[in-house]
Amino acid sequence: MAGSAQEAGGERFLRQRQVLFLFAFLGGSLAGSESRRYSVAEEKERGFLITNLAKDLGLSVGELAARGAQVMSKGNRQHFQLSHQTGDLLLLEKLDREELCGSTEPCILHFQILLQNPLQFITNELQVIDENDHSPVFFENEIQLKILESTPPGTVIPLGNAEDLDVGRNSLQNYTISPNFHFHVLTRGGRDGRKYAELVLDKALDREEQPELSLTLTALDGGTPPRYGTVRVHIQVLDINDNAPEFTQSLYEVQILENSPVNSLIVTVSASDLDTGNFGTISYAFFHASEEIRKTFRLDPITGDIQLVKYLNFEAINTYEVNVEAKDGGGLSGKSTVIIQVVDVNDNAPELTVSSITSPIPENSPETVVAVFSVSDLDSGDNGKMVCSIENDLPFVLKPSAENFYTLLSEGALDREKRAEYNITITVTDLGTPRLKTQHNITVLVSDVNDNAPAFTQTSYTLWVRENNSPALHIGSVSATDTDAGANAQLTYSLLPPQDPHLPLASLVSINADNGHLFALRSLDYEALQAFEFGVGATDRGSPALSSQARVRVLVLDANDNSPFVLYPLQNGSAPCTELVPRAAEAGYLVTKVVAVDGDSGQNAWLSYQLLKATEPGLFGVWPHNGEVRTARLLSERDAPKHRLLVQVRDNGEPPRSASVTLHVLLVDGFSQPYLPLPEAAAEQARADPLTVYLVVALASVSSLFLLSVLLFVAVRLCRRSRAASLGRCTVPEGPFPGHLVDVSGTGTLSQSYQYEVCLRAGSGTSEFSFLKPSVPSALVHDTEQY
Repeated sequence: MAGSAQEAGGERFLRQRQVLFLFAFLGGSLAGSESRRYSVAEEKERGFLITNLAKDLGLSVGELAARGAQVMSKGNRQHFQLSHQTGDLLLLEKLDREELCGSTEPCILHFQILLQNPLQFITNELQVIDENDHSPVFFENEIQLKILESTPPGTVIPLGNAEDLDVGRNSLQNYTISPNFHFHVLTRGGRDGRKYAELVLDKALDREEQPELSLTLTALDGGTPPRYGTVRVHIQVLDINDNAPEFTQSLYEVQILENSPVNSLIVTVSASDLDTGNFGTISYAFFHASEEIRKTFRLDPITGDIQLVKYLNFEAINTYEVNVEAKDGGGLSGKSTVIIQVVDVNDNAPELTVSSITSPIPENSPETVVAVFSVSDLDSGDNGKMVCSIENDLPFVLKPSAENFYTLLSEGALDREKRAEYNITITVTDLGTPRLKTQHNITVLVSDVNDNAPAFTQTSYTLWVRENNSPALHIGSVSATDTDAGANAQLTYSLLPPQDPHLPLASLVSINADNGHLFALRSLDYEALQAFEFGVGATDRGSPALSSQARVRVLVLDANDNSPFVLYPLQNGSAPCTELVPRAAEAGYLVTKVVAVDGDSGQNAWLSYQLLKATEPGLFGVWPHNGEVRTARLLSERDAPKHRLLVQVRDNGEPPRSASVTLHVLLVDGFSQPYLPLPEAAAEQARADPLTVYLVVALASVSSLFLLSVLLFVAVRLCRRSRAASLGRCTVPEGPFPGHLVDVSGTGTLSQSYQYEVCLRAGSGTSEFSFLKPSVPSALVHDTEQY
């Protein structure tokens, strides 16, 4: 046994010498070592590839093995494994960032690469990146609260905090509470970065109505997906208690050196209660303190002394916020906060505080102060020195105005129409290592100035309106735009005085001042006014007001509101015009031409002619385009000597309008033959004259002998006419236009005193007329001449 102990002692001595030798070499090579940083997410499995050390060191795999490369870490725990076959640096075990670094961020593991032949020592760092692998956890399964029923709404009741071992965005972010009628929860941030929950009373409690409440407090982190933890909040409503414990200070701030010994007294908190007895007895306790605080400090429940339990580490935590609760025997409590600052180098990021912002600024303003702000950094030395900057492509500049104060100014006049809003990011960076920065966004609005005149969408407008329109008819619109804003872009439309002083523009059109709609004030007549022009103006409501003009041309469209008017032959109620046509005329012989005009235009004035009615159909025709009346065939002796034609003149409008004209055509054997046509109206009047009847009756009543003579005379006359008809076919045709009446006066109308019967013998080669006696008795003629 003595020999075994001696061998063991020798082995131990040899190991100690090797370790001493190794550290001697390590210490000698430290000055020439290089440093590299790698990163890996926590919870990666054993064997995860971190990097290829052979490539990083510029060595081949064989050289790495030949030089005896080793990976060494501080402490007895090894986290890495070096493969001499591939040169890869692998994880030897799964890394837990929370176990390795706690709340320290970033989490850095230091390790060294030792090359023995020749000897070289290389220092490296591995940053372990946090994953959201922890849910927020409350330290208590249930939070017990006792609240007086007299507590007024708005009272804030601290609930403490949950603990989330993750860091950054993966750490605890906010709290929520189950829906209820009495409370809502607020999330507060402490100086140590933790989030604390505060219960706010919204509606007064009534112990007699509801003596207890049970709520669920939920803590949520910011991971993706988020994790959460819950705790039950049991609230007991108490009867009125006059006084709750009160601390002599609501906030205790103390500083303690990082190397302070264990059991050192840090601070003594003190509270008093005006009540007596059990309600005046005070006990102290941590209020929902984190596990880290409970491991680091101890609170005496009787004296209120806070003592140090373990050594402090500034690099891990530099500030502790400890909430202390003082409870009396009646369940009432008071809260106080103890801020414990660990004295060491500070690593705070810069802070920016905006004092004033000028927004909006007029677009035509010269150099203008937009914002005034101050910057600060709680660090010291180079870590507390700062520089400020903004983007380079903005028309703004930063100027220092005092120590740690800066002014943001515009470089000159802006143009709102090009850009109405600027988002400016102010970046404050310290000069520490590594550099920390803070960014603050400022939004600057540019207000409008009336620097743009209205612009019409067209320099000239052409509008069409059909004549005979209804008054107040909307005939069109003009439109203008203004690139300004607000009142500077609100436009008013107006009519400008016409260039033609004789144009009654005020009675023709009007314009809606708000939207530019144009209206015809009265019915327009194409035949009187076919087109007119005028100017319109658009004026904005800026100060001073700007305006522009445009021309409007209104064209009146024709409507078919005029019927054709016959110029020839005239239809003025005088004697009708009779056209003579020789019986020897060929087919297509031009009898006459109907001439008509139309006051309309375009297709409304395109006239066509049509024969509507004729005494003998098929004998005459009318050319539709020029109104020429021509014979359609050869004339014969069987054709009646007198013809009446009804010609219609029709336009091409929609709907069409028309007029008619009556033509009288007389067939003659030659233009040298005298003819005495009698108007049919006079003949009918002679036959229908009642005086003849009265005279006959008068004569018959005077003397029957005279009546007998008259009867004999009539009989003789009838015999002669029968004989003449059988020889010369002299008959009186029926109808409204007898062919045996000739107008010898040339006016187309004969008086009753000059109506004669004309008998033309058939087959006679001479133009002989047989004049008979007047058909009116001499007594009637004598009476007529007296008048």
